[in-house]
Amino acid sequence: MDAKLTTRWYSPRLEQEVLVVRWGHYGTPVLLFPTAGGDGEECERFLMIKVLAPLLEAGRIKVYSCDSVAGRIMSEGRSSPQHVSWMHAQFQAFVYKEVVPAIRRDCERDDVEVISAGSSIGAFNALAMACRYPDAFSKAICLSGTFDLVRFLPAGMYTHDFYYASPIHFLPNLDGGSQLEQLRRRFILFAFGEGRWEDPQESWRMADILGKKGVPNRVDSWGPTYDHNWVTWREMLPHYLDRMA
Repeated sequence: MDAKLTTRWYSPRLEQEVLVVRWGHYGTPVLLFPTAGGDGEECERFLMIKVLAPLLEAGRIKVYSCDSVAGRIMSEGRSSPQHVSWMHAQFQAFVYKEVVPAIRRDCERDDVEVISAGSSIGAFNALAMACRYPDAFSKAICLSGTFDLVRFLPAGMYTHDFYYASPIHFLPNLDGGSQLEQLRRRFILFAFGEGRWEDPQESWRMADILGKKGVPNRVDSWGPTYDHNWVTWREMLPHYLDRMA
């Protein structure tokens, strides 16, 4: 297996220590977000790194992952809507201002662009980073995405912090400006199965919003034999990275 590097640092934005992991030695950087409240090594435990080994060993990709701090706070269900909303905004700032620079240092390229990827709520983070920071993310691969997270917030309430962290909320009102102009030069992929626990309408709704804003995207259904689980995602992600990286 290719080189693995595990690092931890204290993030003043998140007010806690965060695990960031890298696999691979060369290639296009891919930031893979965990599901829900998973940690930076979740993808390895669920054998995603194993199925990506041919691309890693060929030097085509380097995979990075970090703790899903905001997802963990939300999943625990013990925090106020204000704190959960704040944490989503802080987590995205952490990724953009701390993780992306660390990736660029590791790749020894200050201008390297990252592919964001994730499954379920990880797909939400992959999409959100590409939409909020298209200067850093060239593509987003969103597998079995869950994009409307308001139902997971206490009492369904949220603040402006969450509004600007959630593409399904802020994108319809994004008009003009450099952010939208640059986003229109990016690409978003939505893929899902139609088996157990899947909700294709989440991806179709998000794709429609992007389409109305002129953002290139594609929606792929893998059919009824693919469920909302790691078995599905282990087949999907290598397939798409082989074509995009």
